[in-house]
Amino acid sequence: MRTRFTLALTGFLLLAQIAATQIADFDGHWEGEIRTPAGALEIAVDLSTDNDGALSGDISIPVQGLRDLALEDVTSDGVSVHFRIPDIPGDPTFDGALTEDGSGITGQFTQGGADLEFSLIRGADQATRAKTTLEGFGQFVNKAIADFNVPGVGLAIVSGGELVLASGFGKRDRENDKPMTADSLFPIGSTTKAMTATVLGTLVDEGTLEWDVPVRTYLPSFALSDEIISSRITPRDLVTHRSGLPRHDFLWYNNQRSTRAEIVERLRHLELSADLRAEFQYNNLLFMTAGFLAGQLTGGTWEAAVRARLFEPLGMTRTNFSVLESQQDPDHALPYREDDDRNLNVIPFRNIDLIGPAGSVNSSVTEMSRWLLLNLRSGKLGDRQLIQPTTLADIHSPHMTTGETPERPDVSQATYGLGWGIDTYRGHRRVAHGGGIDGFITSVMLFPDDDLGLVAFTNVGSGLPALVNQHAADLILGLEPIDWTGEALAELQAGRAVQEEAEAKKGATRVEGTSPSHSLGDYAGDYQHPGYGTLRVELDGETLNLVYNDIRAPLEHWHYDVWNGAETDGDPSFKDSKFLFGSDLDGNVATVESTLEVRTGPIVFERRPDRRLSDPEYLARFVGEYELPGQKVRIELAGSRLTAVVPGQPVYTLEPDLSGRFVLAEARIISLGFESDETGRVTKVIFYQPDGVYEALRVE
Repeated sequence: MRTRFTLALTGFLLLAQIAATQIADFDGHWEGEIRTPAGALEIAVDLSTDNDGALSGDISIPVQGLRDLALEDVTSDGVSVHFRIPDIPGDPTFDGALTEDGSGITGQFTQGGADLEFSLIRGADQATRAKTTLEGFGQFVNKAIADFNVPGVGLAIVSGGELVLASGFGKRDRENDKPMTADSLFPIGSTTKAMTATVLGTLVDEGTLEWDVPVRTYLPSFALSDEIISSRITPRDLVTHRSGLPRHDFLWYNNQRSTRAEIVERLRHLELSADLRAEFQYNNLLFMTAGFLAGQLTGGTWEAAVRARLFEPLGMTRTNFSVLESQQDPDHALPYREDDDRNLNVIPFRNIDLIGPAGSVNSSVTEMSRWLLLNLRSGKLGDRQLIQPTTLADIHSPHMTTGETPERPDVSQATYGLGWGIDTYRGHRRVAHGGGIDGFITSVMLFPDDDLGLVAFTNVGSGLPALVNQHAADLILGLEPIDWTGEALAELQAGRAVQEEAEAKKGATRVEGTSPSHSLGDYAGDYQHPGYGTLRVELDGETLNLVYNDIRAPLEHWHYDVWNGAETDGDPSFKDSKFLFGSDLDGNVATVESTLEVRTGPIVFERRPDRRLSDPEYLARFVGEYELPGQKVRIELAGSRLTAVVPGQPVYTLEPDLSGRFVLAEARIISLGFESDETGRVTKVIFYQPDGVYEALRVE
């Protein structure tokens, strides 16, 4: 009896081991298709057996945006397998069996009464294949760094839901021989825009915001220069570059003194160049406005909203909002600029905190990889849905044509979603965006239908990041190789020769032998624009300097009353920008204008009178009584304004004038000035009228 029982038990254990082995035959990654009347529907299934012998799995259907959706009722008898997709109408169910060689599964797929055939082929999972494909990729990047004269490159790639590559190449700090790493912080520039749009998307999910109602629903005082557009423009318009407002970037560039609320108020003074939704015009200011809106709706700031809704749940703990903060981190990349001799020089970080929602985020490729995964996993992080799949799909969908002409037949014309550019790249849907700020370029690319995401950056102005991403994508997607870097390098070298020739001729329109109409000191002063703020012209010896948003640039005389901006302290912001000074009817230098926005007319700054003429302490010296023959005039001080009191007449308000005199606000054809003796005491007031000049001596 003992012997027979032992044999029976042994046989049972043997059968169990065989069954477990057969069940294990289903373990792994499977790719294939469901054959539908409309064509093949590609699917990918992952199956695995736990320690108790239970089978589980997930399914991905790329064209439907489904990634790693957990399967239910996963069972197997060792030869056949059964599983179904939960929470989908029609109870989609798979019943299949292993092929004889164990390399495939074939069977029936049923849904809502329809019976369709499906087939799967066993293979390495996507992440493993991508890692294999990218072996030796670092050699390509290092060669590109040398060819393009780039200090360093950061690169991260996610494929099949995994981080398959995260690395730094070259140097983040050449002078101190510090290597670039996958954790080196860098400004991601305009790739920030997609984060701002995603935060707005979470507010849409909550019912706090609607994409397509007027912005004034949430910001009642919001206005552009056209009242009809102001009343109709929506949050979706803000983040799709279709507002009718061109860039006007000089308003915010290097502006450290204004607040976002102040800039939003100044938008009404900026010239539009198209009707609402008529034309794609890239605009950072309105993305800033969208971020400002997010802060207002969440009762805080844009920064707080992004951190709470994206960075914290994604574990992006070192990602920040300012280069001032990045520079405190021990692993950050320095910005460089290439000079005319191809030397790489460190340049100052450009603080763009003001325009933050349009481009001020700083991150590493390691942390950016988590952002890529969120976008590729339909807004889901683990079991947490940060943004609804339908909302994210809307963000990733075309909403505006860009008007760009495709450069290649295998890359479609670009469209724009909500903070993303969208095109078809060599037959694959691509959702991407670039970013650039002084000394840094970033490229982020998603291939949602292929579960592939890439981010690359350089710490010098260069198109290399997008080229690196495209080369890696070609390898992973199994596309015919294109020498992207070779083509771009040839174009770059040819472009340098053309640029040198063009620069040599930049004075072709200059009129020689002319002189300014005024002495240099007459041009000095503060000039004001209601949107752009204050532009100052200073006299420094025999040189005029322009100061705008704390950028200082020498002005060289070009011709007549036109002056040319020059580079200063390595800042080329106003290099070769032209500034035209204009005079009023009295011959005073009254305006300066420049084409700071190329899609509108010149931006005209009006000269402000001497600031002392509005200073109560300075104005007190003019207070007193003056006498004309047979008439007395009393000058009084009211706050920061002088008034003239003439018996029997209304009180006149004196407004400061460019001439250094004062104009009567109630009779602008009359102005008056004051004269002093050698001690500085004011002795007379002089009235300038159309019929003559009258002097009144001080009597008190």
